[in-house]
Amino acid sequence: MPTVLAGSYTPDTGGEGVGLTPLRLAGPVLTTEAPPVPASGASFLAAHPNLPVVYTTHESTEGAVSAFTVGAAGVAALGAPVGSGGANPCHLAVHPGGDWLLTANYGTDTLPGTVAVHRLDAAGRITGRTDVAEHQGSGPVAGRQEGSHAHQVLVDPAGRFVLATDLGADAVFTYRLDPARGTLHRANVNRLRPGSGPRHLAFTPAGDLVFSADELSSTVTCHRYDPETGTLAELSRVPATAAGVPNQPGGIVVSGGSVWVTNRGADTVAAFRIDGTTLVPIGETRSGGSWPRGLTAVPGRLLVANQHSGTLAALPVLDSGALGEPVATAAVPSVVCALAV
Repeated sequence: MPTVLAGSYTPDTGGEGVGLTPLRLAGPVLTTEAPPVPASGASFLAAHPNLPVVYTTHESTEGAVSAFTVGAAGVAALGAPVGSGGANPCHLAVHPGGDWLLTANYGTDTLPGTVAVHRLDAAGRITGRTDVAEHQGSGPVAGRQEGSHAHQVLVDPAGRFVLATDLGADAVFTYRLDPARGTLHRANVNRLRPGSGPRHLAFTPAGDLVFSADELSSTVTCHRYDPETGTLAELSRVPATAAGVPNQPGGIVVSGGSVWVTNRGADTVAAFRIDGTTLVPIGETRSGGSWPRGLTAVPGRLLVANQHSGTLAALPVLDSGALGEPVATAAVPSVVCALAV
């Protein structure tokens, strides 16, 4: 089973964690593999496709991103933090070619959400920023949608487009990335249901469908995806939880014919079966803690980062796609994400 790197909010970013915590998932046990590594506001992690390098956001108003090497000697910084191109970076991804780091900056009440591009050198170091795309838009939910808030950036399965969700604008922005210059060129703005607050997307393996975890409407929406144009069209949606409580979906994972979503409020992970272009609920499982945010797939398990309880839990994936009760839990203060490395 893999080494797992967990990311946490730190005291300077409103949490109690250290930053990066290496763990080992072996059978039913999650154990600390090495001492935590300081990393301010490490709210999301992404791996380089070809190198033993991991990237983290530093989620603060100043905004920064960093690279770390991961190996037998442990986790070590690879260069100094670099400005993220916006405020409160909350998600990042490495372009499949390994040359570009893409970052979603949430922004603030007064600063817009942005998507930034940084060049990566041959060793995986973050070098110069090559572009920043600023989002525009708002939505009807008071206190959350007065302006744009970029929340995720990812490359579609065909590698043609960069997609960026915007919780504040109820939109998914579609870009083309110039592979030589590292510049973003807007191709489309997909307007989603008003007040939905799209947080994260996850594609089916075939790439023809994409599911959105809608934070503000507490729903999961199935969209048809056109890989030729980078456009989304809503097909169906379902509640993210059956619990009658205020709820905010967080992480979303798709594998095979199953979709899983964390529920902050219900404190569950909901499992769904994909039936054509609709989702069929097949059960909810306690998340192993409080305020489950990040969701990460590892062989036979889903790792759930329970932010408020400071627990990283491993839930077994059953043959039906439903989830079993947590089989392993590790204490990681203010944990919000995890990555198998």
